[in-house]
Amino acid sequence: MMNPLFDTIIDRTHTHSMKWEKYEGTDILPMWVADMDFKAPQPVLAALEKIITHGVLGYTLVPHDLNQIVVSRLKALYNWDVEPDWLVWIPGVVSGLNAVCRAFGSRDQAIVTTTPIYPPFLSVSDHCGKPLKTLPMIQKAGRATLDFEGLERLFQKKPALFLFCSPYNPCGTLFTRAELVRLADLCKAYDVILCSDEIHSDFVLDPQNQHIPAATVSPSAADRTVTLMAPSKTYNIPGLGCSFAVISDPDLRKRFTAACKGTLPTVNLMGFAAAKAAYASCDDWLAQLITYLGHNRDKVVEQVNKMPGCRVDPIQATYLAWIDIRETELFDPVGFFEQAGVGLSDGKFFGTRGFVRLNFGCPAAVLDKGLNRMKQALENR
Repeated sequence: MMNPLFDTIIDRTHTHSMKWEKYEGTDILPMWVADMDFKAPQPVLAALEKIITHGVLGYTLVPHDLNQIVVSRLKALYNWDVEPDWLVWIPGVVSGLNAVCRAFGSRDQAIVTTTPIYPPFLSVSDHCGKPLKTLPMIQKAGRATLDFEGLERLFQKKPALFLFCSPYNPCGTLFTRAELVRLADLCKAYDVILCSDEIHSDFVLDPQNQHIPAATVSPSAADRTVTLMAPSKTYNIPGLGCSFAVISDPDLRKRFTAACKGTLPTVNLMGFAAAKAAYASCDDWLAQLITYLGHNRDKVVEQVNKMPGCRVDPIQATYLAWIDIRETELFDPVGFFEQAGVGLSDGKFFGTRGFVRLNFGCPAAVLDKGLNRMKQALENR
């Protein structure tokens, strides 16, 4: 059934879109960066129009009611009791990741993360000057998950931080409570701070599943976790630069806030207004979006697994498909698919060659065209 909110194809050319300008002047469909091709919800657009009509675009404090809206939302979604002063507003989750890496650990203490992973996780070492250690995810029953034994071996070397992504970008894993408890126990045992990027937490694609914030699994988990969240992916407003950290421990929060000072700008008034409208008034829009993305996900999994040399595991969350193309033996997979008219992300930038990432946050007609181009190119090699 058609849904005009998401089936409408919006021309994003000549809008300085990072996603679309990459292939400007070509017939390549951009299905790479995690930026959906849907209009933001109407209440968000109305809130922004109200500010423009007022006309004064000045420095802005965090709206008190926005803090309360977020607190109420986290309670309703996860039964998570959060105090307003635990929230630290920042211009982006990537900014938050880098602030965490500056805030915690000595110069010679390592930062640990997993691969494949969202590329900014792999560049934090360049920005903070601390060593980065990576550990591959493992496959269990067609699902990417943490290698806990390998993680413990790394933790025994006394790193400062574990950078975690939950739900997992790019593999689409939704972690279970048992997995999160095991991770939290390891962090406690080896005195490791947990930074949990949960920006995709709203994209749980099946109604029987639920995201569990890592900080909620135990009091000790809460005491050592910096949770990063944002409305930016959920409501397709990443260009407005509005995210937040949830940090219950006062010392961790003080150190994180200190690391932000002088390097991170405050969130702008448009970002705050959009966040407030999104969280307060857009639940119905979000429910429709999740249903739509679920249909797109089903189509991707079904069709990709029929393409020669390609395989994709079940996707529990996110709007991203991590496609194993190793059996194709393509030397330059992204170049190959670009020649076929589809722009994908190369797995090498996520720390794992032999894979590509496809963004299915687009109108179904665009997705159909992209998948058909991929299929034809592979069959006609």
